[in-house]
Amino acid sequence: MKYITHYHKRLKMHALKVLLGAWGIAAFFLPRIEFYESTGENRFTVYLYEHEVGFVADKEMVEDCIREARRELAEEADGLYIVEEPVIRYEGKEVIWSKCDDAETVTANIKKVMSEHEKETLIRAYTVKVNSQTVNLRTAEEVGALLSSTIARYDTEGRYELNMNLHPDRELNVLTASVSRSNSEYDAWDISAGVEGYMPQTVDEELLNDYMEFEEFDLGLKEIGFSEEVEVVEAYILEEELSTLEEATNLLTEEQEVQQIYEVQAGDTLSEISMTVGIPMETIVEMNGNILDNVNSTLNIGDELIITVPEPELSVVWTNREHYEEIYEAEIIYIPNDEWYTTQMVTLQEPSAGFREVVADVTYENDEEMSRTIVKEEVIMEAVPKIVERGTIVPPTYVKPISGGRLSSRFGRRSAPTAGASTYHKGVDWATPVGTPVYASSGGTVVKAGWGSGYGYVVYINHPDGRQTRYAHLSKVQVSVGQTVSQGDRIALSGNTGVSSGPHVHFEILINGSQVNPLDYL
Repeated sequence: MKYITHYHKRLKMHALKVLLGAWGIAAFFLPRIEFYESTGENRFTVYLYEHEVGFVADKEMVEDCIREARRELAEEADGLYIVEEPVIRYEGKEVIWSKCDDAETVTANIKKVMSEHEKETLIRAYTVKVNSQTVNLRTAEEVGALLSSTIARYDTEGRYELNMNLHPDRELNVLTASVSRSNSEYDAWDISAGVEGYMPQTVDEELLNDYMEFEEFDLGLKEIGFSEEVEVVEAYILEEELSTLEEATNLLTEEQEVQQIYEVQAGDTLSEISMTVGIPMETIVEMNGNILDNVNSTLNIGDELIITVPEPELSVVWTNREHYEEIYEAEIIYIPNDEWYTTQMVTLQEPSAGFREVVADVTYENDEEMSRTIVKEEVIMEAVPKIVERGTIVPPTYVKPISGGRLSSRFGRRSAPTAGASTYHKGVDWATPVGTPVYASSGGTVVKAGWGSGYGYVVYINHPDGRQTRYAHLSKVQVSVGQTVSQGDRIALSGNTGVSSGPHVHFEILINGSQVNPLDYL
């Protein structure tokens, strides 16, 4: 028992020594100890689209990780990678100690979740614009192939090359296409070109041509280019908006129906316009229903007609130097006569064709010849020109004699509309209510005004160009014989007098005493 007590005392002494030692150490370090203070949430669980992507202590790091994930996805997609707008949520808590994820881990997790929320990927492409038409191609090589193939159709020897240059007036990087002679063409002398191939470019070309033989000319393609401005810009588009090279070529180079405006000129008729533009009259009427009712509708100077012509969107203008022999006609020589109308002409000398050898620069737009310039010619047999004397006075014009009305009977053969009526109609009829004003179709002198048997009441007007107009089946005549009238003056009121099948105006034009179809002259 005594031993235990002694041992217990020794334990007390050791404990007292340890406690005193601890107090000493604490006294030494006490000034350096910082007591824990609460700072709020300092560890965050990050959720992207409600998927957990990591633990962080700094929210700003997450924004950097999102940007990096997007960049990596775009690189892998080889385009502009678009995802749904990122939806980030943080759950924070206060901790004394906790391990957080590094940026690489958070980025990888964000990238994985983003790839599951892809909205669309815009691929890098090249947009080619010609007029208002655009096509999208995947590579710059395809753009070059498209434009080069258009040129190569006419540049069969490969003398020219395609150039792409920055547009000087655009803020964005817009390229425009042009064509120039290839460097190899400038570096190599063409022996077959004779003197022309060796002479310096400063020599006057016209003077040089006079001394050259026909076989010394360098024939073939001289110039080539696009008739429209071709623009190319890099863009990001959806995959389905891409065109194949074949589709783009067809779209830009095959003929399409292009709308154009034709302005009616003095002397134009619908039939002549139809032949000029190569479109049936019925089709022109259909496209211009606001102006034309039918193929016999009146055309007015300045009317703008919509017509469609087949044209490719991208056209090539090229000049080819050609050597040929031909039978040719001399230009007509006109002698003016100031006392005649322009419709009057007399041939004073009949023409005779000549024969010549020619070198000419012929300019084409696609396959259609636009102009021809003779560079050198040798006349083997001189052509005799045609000499024509013609008038300079513009003849009077003729207009429809009433406003409105329905064309009820045309010029020419017909079934007699009523007993006593002619089966060959020598004018045109417009059905219109009795009392409709009738106007002078052209200026002139009244030579008849009154009753005209089967025509009922009539007015006849002689015009300065030798023509005569007649107006029949009138209800009231408002001019007298010998009176001078101007185009558009009111001369009568429509009616139903004489041999008539109903209220209308009968109108004739006579040339040299014979009736002609008025619709060809209005």
